[in-house]
Parts: sequence; structure tokens; C-alpha cells
Amino acid sequence: MTLGKSRKMVQAAVLKQILRRCSSLGSKHGQDGGHPVDVPKGHFAVYVGENRSRHVVPISFLAHPEFQILLQRAEEEFGFDHDMGLTLPCEEVAFRSLASMLR
Repeated sequence: MTLGKSRKMVQAAVLKQILRRCSSLGSKHGQDGGHPVDVPKGHFAVYVGENRSRHVVPISFLAHPEFQILLQRAEEEFGFDHDMGLTLPCEEVAFRSLASMLR
């Protein structure tokens, strides 16, 4: 197995873990069906900026290298084991710009 293929498999496993974590947040807070009511299927919520503003983004963002870099930084800075949800270390303006490019 090549190094690139191995790295992609590890990234896929990490992304699945993140999605499981994000989708389980709703049930912890007593929301309907284990998912937050305002998050449509195929999307998940992230928190960005100093005020931790909430953004609902499509799962397809997980496939983009720019978003994966944010996820790696989030894991290093905050970890994924906390009740706040997926918090990204990014200014809100920069995140909005990235999100508009990825859509």
C-alpha cells in the first residue's frame, strides 16, 4: 500500500469519527431523532470565530483540502471530545469566504 493511500484511509477514518461526533450532539441536548432540528440531512454544524457563531455546512465540505486543514487545526487546538460541537479555529470572515468558495 502506498503512503498516499494509507494517509487517505486515515483521513477517512478521522472524518467518519468527526461526523459521528457531530451527529451525536443533538441527542445529548435532547433534540429530535439524535440530530439538531435545524440541521438538514447531509449537513453538520460548526462554530467559528471569537463569538463561536454557528454555521450549518454540507458534508461535502469534508472532501476539500482547505476544510481538512481547518479540521486538523481544530483537533490540535480544541480536540474533538467536548460538548461545544465542532469548533474551527478560524475568523468568521475567513470562514465565510472559504465556505462561499467551496459551495
